Amino acid sequence: MKICYFGDFDPDYARNRVIIRGLEENGVEVLLCRTVKKGFKGLVDLFGKHRGLKNKYDLIIVGYSDSRFMLPLAKLISNKKIVWDAFYSLYDSWVFDRKLTSPKSLKAKYYWFLDWLGCKLANFILLDTNVHIEYFINTFNVPKSKFVRVLVGTDNEIFYPRNQKKETSRFLVHFHGHFIPLQGAEYIIRAAHILKNEDLKFRIIGRGQEYLKIRNLAEKLELKNINWINNVPYGELPGYINRADICLGGFGGTEKAKHVSMNKLFEYMACGKPIITGDSAGVKEFLTDNETAIFCERASAEDLAQKILILKNDSILREKLGRNARIEFENKYTPKIIVSKLLEELNE
Repeated sequence: MKICYFGDFDPDYARNRVIIRGLEENGVEVLLCRTVKKGFKGLVDLFGKHRGLKNKYDLIIVGYSDSRFMLPLAKLISNKKIVWDAFYSLYDSWVFDRKLTSPKSLKAKYYWFLDWLGCKLANFILLDTNVHIEYFINTFNVPKSKFVRVLVGTDNEIFYPRNQKKETSRFLVHFHGHFIPLQGAEYIIRAAHILKNEDLKFRIIGRGQEYLKIRNLAEKLELKNINWINNVPYGELPGYINRADICLGGFGGTEKAKHVSMNKLFEYMACGKPIITGDSAGVKEFLTDNETAIFCERASAEDLAQKILILKNDSILREKLGRNARIEFENKYTPKIIVSKLLEELNE
C-alpha cells in the first residue's frame, strides 16, 4: 500500500511522527506531500507538489495541523479516499477551552463551520479517544461510521527508560506542557504551595497561553520549591522525564480536558515513570487507576497534593506504577501497534 501524507503538518510533532513511523513499520510506503508555506502560498505549493504524486498512491491522509484548509484542497485535487487526522476540535479548543472568543461570536461560528466542513469532506476521521469521537458526533452531526480511534502513543525510539542521575537530592516532581487551560497548571502551583514545607522539588518545563498567569501566581505565593525551565528540544525531554521521581499529567476542569488524551502521558508511560493525572473518561481508555497511574480529582490542588505525598512515601507503589505503565505501553501503544489497528479499521 502507498499512502500520501498531505498538508502543512509538522512531521516532528508527536502525533504525526507516531503515525508516519507506524505506517512505515507496517510496510506502508509513505509519500510526503508537505508545505512549510502559509496561507494561499501554501495551497499553491501543495497543489504543485501533488501533481508529481497523482495516481501514485492508494489513500491520502491529511496530517494533523491547526489548519482546516488542507481538506478542501485534498478533495479538489485527489480522487482517492481522504483520511483526516483531526486530532482535536478548533471550535472546542479556541472557544470553550482557551476561551479566546465568545461562544455567541461570529468567530465561534466560523470555527464550528471549519470543523464541520472537515468532517463533511473526509471519508474517515481520526481522533484520540472514544469520548472525543462522541463529542464530534454530537457537536457536528457526523455519522459514527466515519470515525476511527487512534490513540496518541509516542515514539519509542526517543522515549524509553534510562538510568540518569537527578539534579537534586530532593524528591523530584516533573511536569511539561504548553500551559493551556485543560492542563490545569494552576492546580500544580497550588499543590506546590500546600507542599511547600515538604522535602520535594517541582520541575516545570514549557511556555504557553497561561504561562505568565501561572508564574505570577507562583510569585504571589512566594514559592521556592519550583524549578522553571523554558521549552526544551523534543529529543531532550526523555532525559528530564527519566530524572524525575514522579510525573504529572493534566488537571484542568474544562470539558475538553475530560474527553482528550495527552502526549505527555504516553511519554511518561514509555519511560516507565509513575504518573499522577486528573480522572476523566478519556484517560480511562488507556490508563488504570492504581495500576498504571494514580488518578486525582480534577481542578483540586488539595487532592493532587495528597496523591503526590502518597507516592513520595511509597516507593513500592511507585515502582509498581512505573513498571506496569511501561509494560502497557510496549504491549499496546508503540507506533507500530497503534497504526496496525488503524490499517485494520481502514481495510474493513
